Amino acid sequence: MKQGSEILFEEQIEKAKAGDTKAQVEVARYYLQLAEEQDEELNNCTAVEWLIQAVKQGRREAVKLLRSCLLQRKGITSENEEEVKKLSSESEFERAVRKAALVMYWRLNPNKKKQVPVSEMLENVGHVNAEDNGGRTGPVPRSIQKQRRVLERLVSSETKNSVGLDDFVEITKKYAKGIIPTNLFVQDDDDDELAGKSPEELPLRVKIIKYPLHVILDLKEYLIDVASKAGMHWLSTIIPTHHINALIFFFIISNLTIDFFAFTIPLVVFYLSFISMVICTLKVFQNSKAWENFRTLTDLLLRFEPDLDIEQAEVNFGWNHLEPYLYFLLSVFFVIFSLPIASTDWIPHSELATISIFFTLTSYFSLSTCAEPYTRRALLIEVSASIFFFLRGVPENWPFLRFLGKTFATIPIGNFFFLNLSIPCLFYIYLFYLFFRLAQLRNYKGFYCYLVPYLVCFMWCELSVVLLQESTCIGLIRASVGYFLFIFALPILTVGVSMMFLIQFVKWFISLDLIKIAVTLVLCGIPLLLRWWTKTSFSLVSMVKSLRKSSIVKLILVWITAIFLFCWIYVYKSEGVRVYNSTLTWQQYGFLCGPRAWKETNMARTQILCSHLEGHRVTWTGRFKYVRVTEIDNSAESAINLLPFFIGGWMRCLYGEKYPECDPKNITIEEEELCHLKFLTKHECHMKKFDRYKFEITVGMPFNGGNANQTLQDDPTKDIVLKASNEFKKVLLNLGHGSVVEFSTILEGRLGSKWPVFELKAIRCLNCLARLTPAVLRHTKIEHDWRSIVQKACKFAFDFFFSPFLSAV
Repeated sequence: MKQGSEILFEEQIEKAKAGDTKAQVEVARYYLQLAEEQDEELNNCTAVEWLIQAVKQGRREAVKLLRSCLLQRKGITSENEEEVKKLSSESEFERAVRKAALVMYWRLNPNKKKQVPVSEMLENVGHVNAEDNGGRTGPVPRSIQKQRRVLERLVSSETKNSVGLDDFVEITKKYAKGIIPTNLFVQDDDDDELAGKSPEELPLRVKIIKYPLHVILDLKEYLIDVASKAGMHWLSTIIPTHHINALIFFFIISNLTIDFFAFTIPLVVFYLSFISMVICTLKVFQNSKAWENFRTLTDLLLRFEPDLDIEQAEVNFGWNHLEPYLYFLLSVFFVIFSLPIASTDWIPHSELATISIFFTLTSYFSLSTCAEPYTRRALLIEVSASIFFFLRGVPENWPFLRFLGKTFATIPIGNFFFLNLSIPCLFYIYLFYLFFRLAQLRNYKGFYCYLVPYLVCFMWCELSVVLLQESTCIGLIRASVGYFLFIFALPILTVGVSMMFLIQFVKWFISLDLIKIAVTLVLCGIPLLLRWWTKTSFSLVSMVKSLRKSSIVKLILVWITAIFLFCWIYVYKSEGVRVYNSTLTWQQYGFLCGPRAWKETNMARTQILCSHLEGHRVTWTGRFKYVRVTEIDNSAESAINLLPFFIGGWMRCLYGEKYPECDPKNITIEEEELCHLKFLTKHECHMKKFDRYKFEITVGMPFNGGNANQTLQDDPTKDIVLKASNEFKKVLLNLGHGSVVEFSTILEGRLGSKWPVFELKAIRCLNCLARLTPAVLRHTKIEHDWRSIVQKACKFAFDFFFSPFLSAV
């Protein structure tokens, strides 16, 4: 009996070595039982080795035994622990994929080799469907051809020269989870390691053999570059490039005002976000192509393993391809917040609306057909609601059409929202129900499998509706014809657009000062030309390569996020003090925070008490005493002073103004003052028109009674100092001593101290003559209402998503 059992065990060993999973499990059980009697550690390790082989072939019984060994630490060593944990934690889906991958691998490897060269596996791809074809002659079905192409690309994606069983299984498992290799779609018929490389990436010896003409051209450029370096160095020492760079730098800095940023930043954010939306949408289209290949492979796996959970595979694919959708939604966030505050004159609404409609349709057709009943109804409902919304603008003699878009009632919801009862409102309620149904599919996994992909179509549709409200019929026709020409008549369109820009540039060039523009262009071009000739060519190539390796969408979103955070911090800082109109009079302020309060207690205690008045916007009347200039900023003149004397003098006359001649017959008082200064200065011309001034105005309290007590009432300690910017220049230069002015300011800073300094917000002269028009009229400091701009953007964003169902106040 003992001899018979030994013979039976040897047969089981032979079967196990041949790959029989049932025999492998039986052998493992034998060693586990033997370990209880003798050589516990050795026999347990042997049993675990057989279980690992059985689990790799998808044996479910072996998985249970292996998990038990891991739990009891039987046969677990430092060498096999990671592999045992990995195999024990595999899901049912992964084991089904493993079993199907094993069948495919042995068909690709009919000779049962441990390592198969990639070239041999590509030759054996046809064997995968050989049994299903049944030896039939004739053309191969299209589905089988597609499966072969996907399988060829899957095998070719392996970076090694040969593929083992474990490598092939891991590649297939990753693909079935939706993790597609980055080089899967690369078509490379040459197995040479140098295939696909550009001439610049090849070694010099190979480059000379394969691309001799390219080497000669590179050598010519190198010799020219070496020969010109000495000359360019000599030329750069003659031309004051550093001075010219400083001139351009100061000119740019002088124009970077708050108004400039308020104009450019919303436009930059909008266009960058819109470009990011387009790129992400194209990435979604690429994912739809990957989805087709993914379904082809899963159908192939399903033939070899009928127990494969296709729904789980689709869920895995959707989860692992959420990245472009998240970037798209983030780009939409920036678009809808920047669009309402950007200058509408610089946004081509008709052209962008045409693009949005195009992407609405294409993104809908790229959706999965699994949820088509819901997505089709959602798109029809959304389009119908938008059409009914536009019907409210039809003429009044079409009452039925106006009735379809009419808002019957508006119900307030809290203090910030309104519910609009209308037919489009009912459509949107049903649309949100369809969204819920989409998310509910597949046990709420439809949220990221179906709802998130449909949101791409939804966002493009909503954006097209918003842009169509600002578009015109002629603009839409122009955009449609323009895009048609762009596709079918690109060469003619390129020539036409180039000619149009050339004609417009010539007209603009002629209408301005020719010499001044030419000199400006030359000055800006000299440093750029020298820099490009010497260094930039190399850094530009490296920059392009780095951009090509990184994601342009991530780069755009990072920069937009940085700009957004910077603007938010600036707005938060500028709106930090809550400003409100106050009824506080100057006399009350003087009584609480003036000399009388200092005498009763002390100045420090008065300052602490008066700090409670910070943030009050007051409008007071006082006596103008004097104004003085505290700062003169002229970045253009400062930059020109850096240039050599003969160049600086010539450019000062080119960009500035000449001193007038002292002709007693035809000269004004102002010109007479300037002509006398001409002999005292060293220049023929000046650039004072670029001056930007900052002023300090001293204002005293008004007199209460007659002139007898004016000296006693004029207490300098009660005076207020106002800081004024250059926009108040005309008003302040026309004020005289003793003029009664009405001014507005905000109480902040050193309240309760002697001569507090406030910022002037508005000023008007009350007793000036009519000829002093700038002083008689009220002049207000131009300030941006950042809080209203943010509220406008938030309202637009809310209406973008919920209108006409809900609307913000």
